[in-house]
Amino acid sequence: MTGYLTTERLLLRRFTEADVDHLVDLDGDVAVMRYLTGEPTPRSVIENEVLPKILRDYELGPAGRWATFERDSGQFVGWLSLQPPADGSVREVELGYRLKAAFWGRGYATEGSRALLRKGFNDLGVERVWAETMAVNVASRRVMEKSGLRYVRTFHVHFDDPLPGTEHGEVEYELRRADWVERQGQPTPGLAGPAALG
Repeated sequence: MTGYLTTERLLLRRFTEADVDHLVDLDGDVAVMRYLTGEPTPRSVIENEVLPKILRDYELGPAGRWATFERDSGQFVGWLSLQPPADGSVREVELGYRLKAAFWGRGYATEGSRALLRKGFNDLGVERVWAETMAVNVASRRVMEKSGLRYVRTFHVHFDDPLPGTEHGEVEYELRRADWVERQGQPTPGLAGPAALG
């Protein structure tokens, strides 16, 4: 399948049913799932819930979750997303990223996020991008900040089986179209020319 978007080092494309093993491997790493569920996602959940939802989102509109690969090596890195609400609209979308631990610390999440923000605001008509994580997830918050999102609030959600650190709350970040347009005099690192559409 052709790419949805390319950056200097990454290729983003649609997931297919053949990507089950990639997702099982990604969500099977406890380190990756530390701030999400704290435990690996069972293969049956990937096959019957996670992947089908990703594929359904493609039918609803132009936003979604994208399988991400290194351009040089072709290795699966993880995924990046501009996740739409249930109706597939793109006015407000959630920025997300989940990378294999072997690729942490290379700037891939920031590089891919910046490219998706550009795609969303330039081509998809997005008005607001938001993101959330646990307040204690410093690495994820750093990606949000480096990608241009600004801190909005800290809030608390009740969980029956809370993860360590839950007591510090969740944080929300956002970037609005007007603020993004205002910054366009500054270069956006990581995007290799115009977005490559498939």
